[in-house]
Amino acid sequence: MPRTARDYQYEQQNYGYARPYPQIVTPVRTRPQPVRRKKVVRKPKVNPIAQLLSLSLLALIGFFVIPVGFDRISKPLFFGSPYQEVKVDYHQLIKPTSNYLSNDLVLNTRLLTPARTKKPDMTTLYTTDKMPLVEVKLRKLMAQYKSIEPSAFVWEYDSGKYVDINASKLYSAASIIKIPVLIQMFKSIEANQFTIYDEMTLTPYYKAEGSGNLQSKPLGSKYNMDQLARVMITESDNSATNMIISAVGSMTDVNSGIRNWGLKNTYLKNWLPDIAGTNYTTARDLATMLYNLDNPGFLNINSREYIVDYMSHVENNRLIQAGLDKKALFIHKTGDIGKMLGDAGIVYTPEGKKYICVILANRPYNAPQGKEFIQKASSIIYNSIVTGAY
Repeated sequence: MPRTARDYQYEQQNYGYARPYPQIVTPVRTRPQPVRRKKVVRKPKVNPIAQLLSLSLLALIGFFVIPVGFDRISKPLFFGSPYQEVKVDYHQLIKPTSNYLSNDLVLNTRLLTPARTKKPDMTTLYTTDKMPLVEVKLRKLMAQYKSIEPSAFVWEYDSGKYVDINASKLYSAASIIKIPVLIQMFKSIEANQFTIYDEMTLTPYYKAEGSGNLQSKPLGSKYNMDQLARVMITESDNSATNMIISAVGSMTDVNSGIRNWGLKNTYLKNWLPDIAGTNYTTARDLATMLYNLDNPGFLNINSREYIVDYMSHVENNRLIQAGLDKKALFIHKTGDIGKMLGDAGIVYTPEGKKYICVILANRPYNAPQGKEFIQKASSIIYNSIVTGAY
């Protein structure tokens, strides 16, 4: 039986001593430690059918899709196409959106808008039969100038007969690109964006080397649109061309206009002078532009009179015009960037014949054979059409 405090006091009083009173120790309560259980990672169940289908799909991609993609895309892009007759439209690869997006200027803000799907503004050339005799003569001439790579399109108004030699092949436009720039200028005037009398100031931004005298004129000189257009065509002035491109909006606005006309292979990519030859066109596109100068649904009579006036006073008469009769009239525009030489215009013969003639020639840089070929080709075409020996 455990001793109490009274027992302790009794012993102390009667016996003079007492056994020690035990201290009561209260035990310290501690929380039991939780038992840590090992986490069991359960592996996902594998569906053998799904796994088999995935492997089959990967195998199909590996055996069929990847090789076909390499053959049709990667290999031709890096090593050239094995099909020489198939040509890649590289400028559409660079700007693939040009077919379905256009840039419009609204309240001085440039907006991306859907491309127009309306009927093209220009009328397509109607063609009947080819001129086989003319083509044979031109190909014989080509055989004599193996270093020249020509493109030619000839079209006679009365009969609709034509010659097409590489006429849809892309060529550097050189200064012939000034024809669509001139047309777009008058389309802008007809749209009341500015007038033929509006002036522009010559600044360092517009000055360009190469052909033309405006590059040597004092900065701050003012010229109206009539003066700029005249020297752009007659003297092939590059500075005047850049000023007109700026006046109509930009290179983008010129390209937008060209697309609305219905032409797919002419585009302006660089300010003048385009020595690298990045502005492109085709002989057929140029012929279509020339044909529509007489289209009253495309240009009004005032615009046409200005354009014919400019193009009938071109100073360079050493290409197509050199192969014509001296009494023949010729409205045209030439182009030369060394590696490409060309001429495009409308011929009016003394006999009353009228035909479009476009000749472009890639050549070794500044090789005189390019000029000789164009002159001789022009003479063949002129004599054949005048005599009716198509």
